Parts: sequence; C-alpha cells; structure tokens
Amino acid sequence: MRILGIDCGGEYTGYGVVEQDDEGSLHHLCSGAIRLLPREPLELRLKKICEKLSEIIATYTPEQVAIEDVFYAVNVKSALKLGHVRGVAMLAAAQAGLQVVAYSPLSIKSAVVGYGKAEKCQVQMMVARLLDLPAPPEPPDVADALAIAICHLHTAGTLRRQHATTG
Repeated sequence: MRILGIDCGGEYTGYGVVEQDDEGSLHHLCSGAIRLLPREPLELRLKKICEKLSEIIATYTPEQVAIEDVFYAVNVKSALKLGHVRGVAMLAAAQAGLQVVAYSPLSIKSAVVGYGKAEKCQVQMMVARLLDLPAPPEPPDVADALAIAICHLHTAGTLRRQHATTG
C-alpha cells in the first residue's frame, strides 16, 4: 500500500510518500516541503500547493492521501489560512480520484512515537528510524507528513487484520 501524507501549514506544507510491502516493511519513496512565501498573494500560494501535490500524485501514484485533522487554533486568522491550504490539499487528492483520510495529532503521534503528546523532535527521530533515513527529516513539517502516512499505514493494517479475523 502506498500513501501520500500531507502536513498542511502556512509557511511550509510537508509531504511524504511511504509504501508498506507485503511483509509490513515501510519504504520512504519521497518527501519534502513546499515553501510558501508570505509576501505572495494567497491565491498564488494555494496554486503552488495544488500544482506540486498534483505533480507528486502523478509521479508516485499513491492509493490514498492522509492529512492531519482539523484542530482548534487560538489565532483565527492562522486557522483560516490553514483551512485554505488543507482544502487545496484535499482538492488535489480528489481531482486524482483519491480518498482523503484525516487523523488527529494525538493519533499520529501515538502511532509513530507511542505517546500522543510527543515533541516534534521525537516525531522526527522516530520517523527517521522507522524509514531507515540517514537523518531526521527537515523541516519538521516533512517529518510530520511522513508520520501521517505511517499512521495511516499502521491504522489500515490493523483494520485489515481485524476484518480478516471477524469476517
């Protein structure tokens, strides 16, 4: 199974494609961050995200897309911008005919680190270990995107096993 994880952000939108083989091993296929320039008009930043994610989807052909679920933000303006980015990410997936699955930050950290309130550096270290990367992914948005993909692979695998034993 191949998953595109997306960590939506106002300055960086992280992405990562992770594949899990039949033996359950995880493989890192690509990752990076789309840097958004605050001086650019919002519509051009959103266009950049849509184009880059569409390119990644076309190149790596993931089966599904996983993103972080909506959370409550203190700053309304930041939350609104994040909502725009998240909407564009979901649109890029939908245009490619892909299902989008959302996970809470607590679920993502629990699936990857084993602790729902883990620090960003702990997520980075564990993602590097799980994917056998030479160094923790930078910026942290890249590690978060890979963690989201790993979370979905673990969750989907658990659901498949449960269905197999009950079905």
